[in-house]
Amino acid sequence: MRLLLIVSLLLAVAPLSKATPGALSSPDFAAGSLIPSRFTCQGENLPPTLVITGVPAAAQSLVLILDEPDAPSGTFTHWLVWNIPPGTKKLLAGALPSGALEGVNDFGTRGYSGPCPPSGTHRYFFRLNALDTILRMAAGASRQEINAVIRGHVLSTSTLMGRYAKSGF
Repeated sequence: MRLLLIVSLLLAVAPLSKATPGALSSPDFAAGSLIPSRFTCQGENLPPTLVITGVPAAAQSLVLILDEPDAPSGTFTHWLVWNIPPGTKKLLAGALPSGALEGVNDFGTRGYSGPCPPSGTHRYFFRLNALDTILRMAAGASRQEINAVIRGHVLSTSTLMGRYAKSGF
């Protein structure tokens, strides 16, 4: 009886789980499937539409990072976007929400540069981080700069992975 009372009190004071993390999805491809070529270097090279749900109530901003861990030289960054308003429900190709800024990817350009593996099928991870702050940095920042300033501010992370292999090679 005493044990039951103690467990009940502990559950009332400290719930077993934190808030459900958000989800990141796309109507353009299913998680783990092939990314259509129109979103790559072999197509229009525009980002796919991304749907955002379940952002923590405490979030002040969102950061999106697209990277490719299978690149020959190591993890390669294709896209950096920060200060996305936490109420954003969709990121549409070529239309960032007001206040969102883009960084310089590993191609050396600002904005999105889609999948373009030299050979084989590579994985591409869209990672959405909910932050407890708004980043005070100018457009054009690097991945290393973003990683440094978000450290200690990430409330949750949602990931969407897609694959791509160049056709005709």
